Amino acid sequence: MSAINTISTQQLAQRIQQGGAFQFWNVLTDEYFKGEMIVGSLRVPVDGVGREASALGIPKNAEIVVYCSDEACPFSGNAADKLQTLGFTNVRAYKGGLAEWKASGRQVTQLATAGVA
Repeated sequence: MSAINTISTQQLAQRIQQGGAFQFWNVLTDEYFKGEMIVGSLRVPVDGVGREASALGIPKNAEIVVYCSDEACPFSGNAADKLQTLGFTNVRAYKGGLAEWKASGRQVTQLATAGVA
């Protein structure tokens, strides 16, 4: 497992505000996903990050930021590691996840989760 680059809440907020193209993924599995997403992110469960990156034809040097629920959640680190193993070179994990984002007073969006336990 190689070193995983991380991004802080402040850095992520600045990155989102800057705009421009980057991949921003909520990598929670179906079991843990409760419909909450940081605005601007896509849902790509950790077990599908490789398939999604391939399906989207994402260049190996594309900026990708992954997050999950909180500091204790392993999925953002797992997803970042998997993407690095696949040769992606500009991957960062937002370890604070949804919990830290909300605690900082920032908004999330709530998706309909019909059929998701």
